[in-house]
Amino acid sequence: MTNSFREKLGEGGYGGVYKGKLLDGRNVAVKVLKEAKGNDEEFINEVASTTGTSHVNIVALLGFCFEGHKRALVYEFMPNGSLDKFIYENSMETNQKLTWETLYQITVGIARGLEYLHRGCSTRILHFDIKPHNILLDEEFCPKISDFGLAKICLKKESIISLIGARGTIGYIAPEVVSRNFGEVSHKSDVYSYGMMVLEMVGGRKNVDIGVNHTSEIYFPHWIYCRLELDEELRLKDVESEEDEECARKMIMVSLWCIQTNPSDRPTISRVVDMLEGSISSLQFPPKPFLSSPRSAPKRFFIYTTKLNRS
Repeated sequence: MTNSFREKLGEGGYGGVYKGKLLDGRNVAVKVLKEAKGNDEEFINEVASTTGTSHVNIVALLGFCFEGHKRALVYEFMPNGSLDKFIYENSMETNQKLTWETLYQITVGIARGLEYLHRGCSTRILHFDIKPHNILLDEEFCPKISDFGLAKICLKKESIISLIGARGTIGYIAPEVVSRNFGEVSHKSDVYSYGMMVLEMVGGRKNVDIGVNHTSEIYFPHWIYCRLELDEELRLKDVESEEDEECARKMIMVSLWCIQTNPSDRPTISRVVDMLEGSISSLQFPPKPFLSSPRSAPKRFFIYTTKLNRS
């Protein structure tokens, strides 16, 4: 299928992804897991989470291999790769710059995919690793959520779930996933990760960037919140029209609601879809996220990431 793993598409901690072709001519992406402790759990999670799902914004699992020590997953092929290749100004792997309208449509598509996972399936699926690297783009830049290795399946009626240890990627993990002092783990944890990702799409950079010129710009969510609060010019790149400005402002305001520290203050992902598709004049101004407090943000953020590194 892969012509002896000739064309490699990418590499991660789980293993490599290779381009392949089915007998009917369809291109596929074959994810081959390394033989490592814990990979069986991620493999089973991925198969269990994606088998039976069918949504335009969820990557389709076409088959898998479970033979001896070999573990492989066969997915539909996404010609434009992952979202992270298109959004970071300093490390952009492609010369193609996405327009604000395209970024906005990607933002809406990801929210719809999450809404399907949270409400549209027979069971509720919590992803726990929403980030640009796990959003794949087809030939028309339609986004598809991928990589369900850390996902958790629960009953639809369950609003709070039990979770042993933190799971996810630093910079996107909701505070309550790290410490229950911040609240209970639920579908709102995916909403937080989604909000942090959308802010990176807006800023064209990682949310925490120590390479910026001014210390006030290190934590992007705090910097952009202050600009909104003072009704200052956003100073975002490639905003060339009123439509661009509206797309950017809507994405910012919705994502700031998503990253509220208290899970109960965050909207559901269904509400996020409504907010994005509605009028910007109907959006309420979000409270300042607790972790972005100017006096305490650096210290709190350091403690937060240190705990994650230990786990």
